[in-house]
Amino acid sequence: MEEICGAKIGNMVNKAKPYVLTVGLQFGMAGTYLFTMASLNHGMSRLVFIVYRNAIAALALAPFALIFERKVRPKMTFTVFFQILALGFLEPVVDQGFTFLGMQYTSASFASAVMNAVPSVTFVLAVILRLERVKIKELRSQAKVIGTLVTFVGALVMTFYKGPQFDLFHHPNTTHQQIGSHSPQNHSHWLAGTLFICLGCLAWSSFYILQSITVKRYPAQLSLSSLICLMGALQSAVVALIADHNPRAWAIGFDFTLYGPLYTGIMSSGIAYYIQGLVMQSRGPVFVTSFNPICMIIVTALGSLLLGEHLYLGSIIGGIVIALGLYSVVWGKGKDYGNGTSPSSTTKETETLQLPITSPNNK
Repeated sequence: MEEICGAKIGNMVNKAKPYVLTVGLQFGMAGTYLFTMASLNHGMSRLVFIVYRNAIAALALAPFALIFERKVRPKMTFTVFFQILALGFLEPVVDQGFTFLGMQYTSASFASAVMNAVPSVTFVLAVILRLERVKIKELRSQAKVIGTLVTFVGALVMTFYKGPQFDLFHHPNTTHQQIGSHSPQNHSHWLAGTLFICLGCLAWSSFYILQSITVKRYPAQLSLSSLICLMGALQSAVVALIADHNPRAWAIGFDFTLYGPLYTGIMSSGIAYYIQGLVMQSRGPVFVTSFNPICMIIVTALGSLLLGEHLYLGSIIGGIVIALGLYSVVWGKGKDYGNGTSPSSTTKETETLQLPITSPNNK
């Protein structure tokens, strides 16, 4: 009897583990937006920030990878190495570079809301790459297609309609930011910022797809995460040295120029990569991103309280629409799991890869 109870408890823990890890990840990711925005507001170069963030992540993860994966780390191949190079370019260089630039033109809460479109973009990329078959007569495929279209409508609303301004909390920066908030120059910055964030969103979706493939060939998650961060730091350093020739840009102190890279490096570029890879092995890339609205809510509240960010009606409406589209995509994916389909039964036949979007029981 005790063995049966123990087995049931163990089964419940295993089922709850992906949900607990992913929800905890969203709280950590919320801090990433806030610390990043605070560092950029203190005048830190976004390119230097990316270098420090990923270098710290690589240093934080490397000892654990050497200790815990010493006996299980697979042999490095040229294919895996070039995939790691591509992952280091897609997320640290392209995604972070464009997203941080877009945040400077908009806000942290706006960026976190737009990033909810990642699962839908991932779905579109998977269809284009023929990793996902859309059977339009099936309800689950209809949900994914409709959810994707709804998500893009929400992104368009956030881009082209700002609407009335709201302030959840009073902050000293609020009055200062109101000056010129509706000027033509500010509007053009808003549009440019949205475009940059969308480019970052595209890069992040591409990263999720490639990561889900690479983690199958190189299933040592800590080692893979540390290598991605290392490659990202090296590539980002090259970009930073070319784009910014001011040596003072690399200076840090006991303020957000240190706290920001330290937190985001350990939490987002380090722990997040590990948790994502861990959950993807059983749930796939879309499951991870299905909890993104939690992050959006936290960032919106704390961004207004701590950073004095404005909230616009267009952002609220667009964020809600994106969240609805997100869950439509996730619902369609859930039907894939419920029908007991395997990746190979709903996608192109494959023997080794767990394909994005349609993997059995994810961006």
